[in-house]
Amino acid sequence: MRDCFCTINLDQEEVYRTQVVEKSLSPFFGEEFYFEIPRIFQCLSFYVYDKNVLQRDLRIGKVAIKKEDLSLYSGKENWFMLQPVDSNSEVQGKVHLELKLNELITDNGSVCQQLVVQLKECHGLPLINGQNCDPYATVSVVGPSRNDQKKTKVKKKTSNPQFNETFYFEVTRSSSYTKKSQFQVEEEDIEKLEVRYLLQPRENGNKSTKIDDHGSLRLNICYAEDHVLPSEYYVSLRDLLLKSSDVEPISASAAYILAEVCRDKFDAILPLVRVLLHHHTLVQFVTAVAELELKDTQEANTIFRGNSLTTRCLDEMMKIVGKHYLKVTLKPILDEICENPKPCEIDPLKLREGDNVEVHKENLRCYVDKVFKTVVQSSISCPTLMCDVFCSLRRLAAERFPNDPHVQYSAVSSFVFLRFFAVAVVSPHTFHLRPHHPDAQTSRTLTLISKAIQTLGSWGSLSKSKLSSFKETFMCEFFKMFQEEEYVEAVKKFLDEVSSSESKEPNIMSEPVHLKEGEMYKRAQGRTRIGKKNFKKRWFCLTSRELTYHKQQDKEAIYAIPVKNILAVEKLEESAFNKKNMFQVIHVEKPLYVQANNCVEASEWIEALCRVSRCNQKRLNVYHPSAFLNGNWLCCKATSEHSVGCTPCTAGVPAEIQLEIDGDRETERIYSLFAINMTKLQKMEEACGSIAVYQGPRKEPDDYSNFKIEDSVATFQTLQQIISVVEELNEHHDRYRKKRSCNAKYGSEENPIVGKIS
Repeated sequence: MRDCFCTINLDQEEVYRTQVVEKSLSPFFGEEFYFEIPRIFQCLSFYVYDKNVLQRDLRIGKVAIKKEDLSLYSGKENWFMLQPVDSNSEVQGKVHLELKLNELITDNGSVCQQLVVQLKECHGLPLINGQNCDPYATVSVVGPSRNDQKKTKVKKKTSNPQFNETFYFEVTRSSSYTKKSQFQVEEEDIEKLEVRYLLQPRENGNKSTKIDDHGSLRLNICYAEDHVLPSEYYVSLRDLLLKSSDVEPISASAAYILAEVCRDKFDAILPLVRVLLHHHTLVQFVTAVAELELKDTQEANTIFRGNSLTTRCLDEMMKIVGKHYLKVTLKPILDEICENPKPCEIDPLKLREGDNVEVHKENLRCYVDKVFKTVVQSSISCPTLMCDVFCSLRRLAAERFPNDPHVQYSAVSSFVFLRFFAVAVVSPHTFHLRPHHPDAQTSRTLTLISKAIQTLGSWGSLSKSKLSSFKETFMCEFFKMFQEEEYVEAVKKFLDEVSSSESKEPNIMSEPVHLKEGEMYKRAQGRTRIGKKNFKKRWFCLTSRELTYHKQQDKEAIYAIPVKNILAVEKLEESAFNKKNMFQVIHVEKPLYVQANNCVEASEWIEALCRVSRCNQKRLNVYHPSAFLNGNWLCCKATSEHSVGCTPCTAGVPAEIQLEIDGDRETERIYSLFAINMTKLQKMEEACGSIAVYQGPRKEPDDYSNFKIEDSVATFQTLQQIISVVEELNEHHDRYRKKRSCNAKYGSEENPIVGKIS
């Protein structure tokens, strides 16, 4: 048996790592990672390790997917065979060469040929244990009877070495050539010679490795790559989406049609919700689609129970705006449960010999009580946006079923308890409340707590208790420990409060918002004369008020920078300290130099720090991209430590602290979805025309029977606008691609010379 964990790598740079699953040959990780890719890459790789306490962790195997192949697997669940990991096959990077064939005339007038190889530089070589390597290069001329190899000097601690060395090779000699050579060949056929320099896997010798010996890895990968144009290009599509809530009926709106034509509605929901959130029109849209859904709801007890456009929009909205709400509400109690778990199994079929079921019941009851009380006392922290949506849903439900006094509560509880708190309890890692998927025993405890919270949350919206509806007898017995009336009143009071239209935003912001934390390296700032300016591992924490670092997590802060004092946050050139993934926090004192563990982490920290300090009045316009060392700035050679920066600061990001949304990026994603589904849009357009003309039974229902068309004229008009906008954006993208292709010099980073492997 093995203690397995898995890493996610961009090329050979580790960006995420799962928890360790102990003593298993079929480990289930169940972890989800979402991240922006901040740099050019060649492969997305997954390495499976066997954890070793005393020695180096053993690499069991890997899955490597080329960037150009990611789209083939996107959105699908696949089993991938693990490939053997061999150091000679871990290839990454590019080499810049110039080759020239010279003809030389000897003293006696005969001609011989000479190959000149200028090895200029390499780029993007792999990191070794997260650090730069000491690279050198070899160039070989190989033929049937020769193997002439030459080597460059070693370059220290860099993944982008500059060699600029030139090598000369004899290629052919005249028959009169008499000087002794290493290769005793009078003449050589130039066609049989090969120059070897590409970054390729070395041959594996005679070692044969059976692929099926390493096992396989199940992955679900979603990869999207968008070329985002300047903001003005998206005005028409953006306006079309934002006016969706004003279109009557709502089913004729661009936003509704987007969800209709996308095969996987999740692809459409996330960018749609983000765009509407970014432009403050989500509440109106959700209210309109909820009203449409309620028209087709016949029974009050099934309200908002399906997987509809309304429920999907609400799910995504709560994940985005409810992050901080979950952290201040659930994180402390979930940390307690996961770090010091007590046995809570109450299913007789799962109890082990010696287990005391009464003790387990009491443990579970204590956990459920803690979570429940924390939730029902948290209404003051519920984000205003969630309250506004809940208020609308409650009003619509009461209007649809005026004779049912409980439906106004079930309309809200089906979201806030069933789809928000209960889901966060059972999957805390998905909501970033815990770093990893919990172990099997803790996961079972969380499942039982989640079931209990769902049930208690529904008590306030039911006309009477429904304990008899439990499938499991042991759960019926467990709930007899709770005083029903007390919980019913607490739930109703909470639902009344979170579905109130009164603003609660000032109460949220009165406490600092926790934004990001993690372990990184910082360079000593030299605030004392005897202090060494070396790099130390520290725990960093960012809130809406300050950036702090600590010796260890949960320890007192060693140093704090108030957010209002941050003047700029920028990347730091690798050459400053010969370290990758560095950034600087420029504030009223000396700059704080920080090294993240990988490129994704560095990008996320820079973005978070920029966002929280974006409104500071004294933000800088220029900065130094390198460090001040040995009496001058390495970037511009200025000798004063207080000299004005030499490089313009990068553009800031939007100032929303809690909403990390790039409106243009999300609009581009929606354009891509419309473009992919153009055939469906055209079929829907034909369907509208058919309905308008015939006013009777639909022709060829298989083509469009799944589309909801309430008003064929209004829907037809919107479809024409969508198609027109998409075609216009297609033209802009075509022009961009042609311009980029024309401007890219052959051999440049955009248009590289790609070596072929025979």
